[in-house]
Amino acid sequence: MNVTRNRNNSRKHCDKGGWPQRDSAEHKEYAGALTGSGITENNSTHANRLECGLLEEILAPNNLNQAYKRVKKNKGASGVDGMQVEDLLSYLKDNGEEIRQTIKDGKYRPQPVLRVEIPKDGGKKMRKLGIPTAVDRVIQQAIAQVLTPIYEPKFSNNSYGFRPRRSTHDALKACQNNICDGYKYVVDMDLEQFFDTVNQSKLIEVLSRSIKDGRVISLIHKYFRAGVITRVGRFEETELGVPQGGPLSPICGNILLNELDEELERRGHRFVRYADDMLIFCKSKRAAQRTLENLIPFIEKKLFLKVNKEKTAVAYVGKVKFLGYAFYINKNRNVGLRVHPKSIIKMKARIREITSRSNGMGYEQRKEKLKQFVTGWVNYFKLADMKNLLKTTDQWLRRRIRMVVWKQWKRIRTRYAMLKKLGIVDWVAWEGANIRKGYWHVARNPIVAKAISAERLKKAGYFNFLDYYESVCA
Repeated sequence: MNVTRNRNNSRKHCDKGGWPQRDSAEHKEYAGALTGSGITENNSTHANRLECGLLEEILAPNNLNQAYKRVKKNKGASGVDGMQVEDLLSYLKDNGEEIRQTIKDGKYRPQPVLRVEIPKDGGKKMRKLGIPTAVDRVIQQAIAQVLTPIYEPKFSNNSYGFRPRRSTHDALKACQNNICDGYKYVVDMDLEQFFDTVNQSKLIEVLSRSIKDGRVISLIHKYFRAGVITRVGRFEETELGVPQGGPLSPICGNILLNELDEELERRGHRFVRYADDMLIFCKSKRAAQRTLENLIPFIEKKLFLKVNKEKTAVAYVGKVKFLGYAFYINKNRNVGLRVHPKSIIKMKARIREITSRSNGMGYEQRKEKLKQFVTGWVNYFKLADMKNLLKTTDQWLRRRIRMVVWKQWKRIRTRYAMLKKLGIVDWVAWEGANIRKGYWHVARNPIVAKAISAERLKKAGYFNFLDYYESVCA
């Protein structure tokens, strides 16, 4: 692997006062504290690999190449150094060996992450993301690739988030199985700002139980302590939390929360966890309340995490939202899935953005954006029973498209000509072209609806929800 002289220059600039760096712990200190005695010379056993050969696995050319390909595929925004993913290959060819050597020597210092805030589902609060530089993303990805096969066998079968060959759909099906078995009350657990409040010392302690190569622990800790640069250019230290946005964050989150999984299994609870979203299933409301009361001390005093008391609740399964879905039990006692009302609101808000009359999109761009959104949304929510929902949504969507088309026709003579071209008789077309009501009102006018019909929109290439849903379910 290789990296650029520009990076070296920018690093020198940062060390001189641009972005103050903290070297939280050198690898020698970790090695002395965490590496046991009696290590064989050839590193042939699994234990010895974890003690002194793991960094070499991370820095192996094949692992780094795989990490680079993954970062390139994921694309993403540039970090504090401004380097785009497209420029990464030439950068690594020039400087990769130097970076590998500095990592081996324990002298590598990750750059701060770029702080970006995006609105949460409700829109009132912001989610803090930290975007590492492109080079740091490659190194983090290389670490994650080596840690994954070590920790996967240790993880609970009730954990589904950010794990290979496991998905949100698997988590939802597990929830259905628990409900079918009579567990109809849940503790809907919400950990307040989980990634921002992870206790780094606790996470390092948990990591050190399995990873005995002190150089790897040191490198991971440096990423935790690299700091952030805000949009206004101010540096902030990160003594708490794991920056959400880098390849290391998901697996580190799972490693820490696996402590909670093991405790729940030890107590005999049924649960489903997807990242920091968790449902604990109980047979009665009283049992669920008792479970919550007994679990909070473990989470807050042993894992040093904070339970969001406002959002954490004990509830009947039909009243909770999990991964965008809602549950229901029909007369035959079968457990079904619906799209949660909040997810519907979010979906319609996105369609309004795409079909806005003033977003500057042309017909082709709008069709492509709609196609991408509809296919992605339906593929995610395809487990839900939602035919009726999609019928009404398609009607509403067609009205939105007619509204945009009507606005783009603008003049009366253009509207008259287009209505005639679309098969509307002369005098009716003239009457329709002279409608003086607002765009949204006109979009449901029978004349306009007949001219811009559902069939014509489909032939023009506009995707609709119901057709795609039926094709996916079939």
